[in-house]
Amino acid sequence: MAEEAGGSGFNIHPMEQFEVHSLFGGHTVHWYTLTNATLWMALTVLAASALMVLGSRGRSLVPTRGQSMAEATYGFVHKMVTDVAGKEGAKYFPYVMTLFLFILFSNVLALIPGSFAATSHIAVTAILALAVFISVTVIGFMKHGSHFLNLFWVSSAPTVALRIVLAVIEVISYFVRPLSHSVRLAGNMMAGHAVLKVFAGFAGALGVAAFIPILAITAMYGLELMVAVIQAYVFAILTCVYLNDALHPGH
Repeated sequence: MAEEAGGSGFNIHPMEQFEVHSLFGGHTVHWYTLTNATLWMALTVLAASALMVLGSRGRSLVPTRGQSMAEATYGFVHKMVTDVAGKEGAKYFPYVMTLFLFILFSNVLALIPGSFAATSHIAVTAILALAVFISVTVIGFMKHGSHFLNLFWVSSAPTVALRIVLAVIEVISYFVRPLSHSVRLAGNMMAGHAVLKVFAGFAGALGVAAFIPILAITAMYGLELMVAVIQAYVFAILTCVYLNDALHPGH
C-alpha cells in the first residue's frame, strides 16, 4: 500500500513535521541536545522580548507601531487578569503575561513554512499547565491555609450527601485541570498543522488541479492564525480562572 501511495504521488506524512531532531546531526536526542524544538522556543522568547522591550523603549507621545502593539498587548492581558481574578490577581499579572506571550509567539512562529510547532508537543504544554496548577495550589494554601479546601465543599448544596458527592466531583475536576489545560492547546495546534500538511501534499500531487488544495491551504492558514491567537487567550484566561479560585476559594 505504501508503494502504491508513493507511486501515485500521494506519499503524505503529516506527522513528520512534529519530530524532534538534533540541530547538528545524530539520531539520539538527550536532554541536553540542541534540537529544532530548542531553536524555535528560543526564537519565541527573543520575539516576545523584542516586542515588549524594543516596542516600549521609546515611549513617545505619538506611539510607533511597535509601541502600539506592546501597549495594546499589555493593556489587554492586564484587563483580563483584573477582570477575572480581581485586583488581588494584579500582582500575578507578569506571570500570566509571560505565559500569554510565549504561547502566542510560539503558535504564530509555527505558521512560518519550515518552522517547528513547540506547542503541538504535550511535553511543552504539560510543563506550562503543571506550572500553573502547582502555582495556584501553592498560592491558595499560602493565602488561606486549610480554608483553601472550601473550594471543594459546595456549602450551598441542600444536603450533606449531595455536598459529599459534589466534593468528589470537584476534587476530580481540579486534578484533571493540568491534563485538559495542556491537551487542549497541544491538540489544537497539532491538528491544524497536520491538516495544512495534508493539503500541501495534495497540492504537490495534483499538478494543474493544485489550485483547489491551494485555496484550501489559504483558508486553513487564515483559520490557523486565528486559532493561534485564540489558544493563547484560552490558556491565559483559564490561568486567570484558576488563580481566581486560589484567591477566592469559597463557593
